[in-house]
Amino acid sequence: METNEKPQVITTIKTALLVLNCILLTIGNCGGPLIMRLYFIHGGKRVWLSSWLETGGWPLIFIPLFISYLYRRRSNKPTAKLFYMNRFLFISATVIGVLTGLDDYLYAYGVARLPVSTSSLIIASQLAFTAGFAFLLVKQKFNFFSINAVILLSVGAGVLALHTSSDRPEHESSREYILGFIMTLGAALLYGFILPLVEWTYKKSKQEISYTLVMEIQLVMCLFATVFCTVGMLVNKDFKVIPREAREFGLGETRYYVILAWSAIIWQCFFLGVIGVIFCASSLLSGIIIAVLLPVTEALAVIFYQEKFQAEKGVALALSLWGFVSFFYGEIKQTKKRNLAPETEMFPSDPTENI
Repeated sequence: METNEKPQVITTIKTALLVLNCILLTIGNCGGPLIMRLYFIHGGKRVWLSSWLETGGWPLIFIPLFISYLYRRRSNKPTAKLFYMNRFLFISATVIGVLTGLDDYLYAYGVARLPVSTSSLIIASQLAFTAGFAFLLVKQKFNFFSINAVILLSVGAGVLALHTSSDRPEHESSREYILGFIMTLGAALLYGFILPLVEWTYKKSKQEISYTLVMEIQLVMCLFATVFCTVGMLVNKDFKVIPREAREFGLGETRYYVILAWSAIIWQCFFLGVIGVIFCASSLLSGIIIAVLLPVTEALAVIFYQEKFQAEKGVALALSLWGFVSFFYGEIKQTKKRNLAPETEMFPSDPTENI
């Protein structure tokens, strides 16, 4: 009876974890850009502060890590390890963390200058960059569908570039708007490099990947990304300006700090959701969910911030969604064609093991 019940329990736990992480990813992917834009709309001007908030909630990861350690200690008694990460993974996570900090700054600068709907569409070009760097770093094979996706996404970004002044926010110069466009495109390029770099790190680690280990890597990455942004805040003297900016904030001083706190929490939901979905299912599903949420973020930006949605944005959005569908359809078809024997998962046979 026990042997029949155990697979059911494992499946139930796995499904519950997947659903939970999908919810976290949805909250972070849609809420992160919106709350960041809210800060800038009502008088916030500190780009380094906004970039810091993207990973500044990293101490929250200690909560699931501590629960995991208590569970392991209870199961394995005093032999349970406090940390699983080896030296190679720590150094790699540190380097990736610094790159993430730079990416955070580029993205925050873009959100400060562009409407959410525009910045989201530009970020869609990230898939093209990911494909290119994946080919160079992990020898990613291309097919007709992936090449088609790269072309569509590139054309979509080009359509937006041809009409850069049509949705420029008031009191913002053309130079600032164009610079924001370039910085957002740079953020997409850099993050397109970071994702294959993480995959390359996993392949070279020579260490079994568990959910606990993935959270440890994410903790180190966010920590050093935050350190990078903290240096930027010190150089830019953001810490001195925060009290004054809070007093002059359009929604009031109290709401200013509430927005900062929730921004850090929501962005951590994004990071935890991404790694959770990859662990419970695959990176493909994680990418699909992010792609599906793109038009949701667009619609929310139009509803809450009354952003303009001109014809060129509609064309760019259609091309982006077409590119996403083409890319992921090709990946699914390629995966079936390979006929992989036992599916390689980061999820152990028992999801309670190494949690």
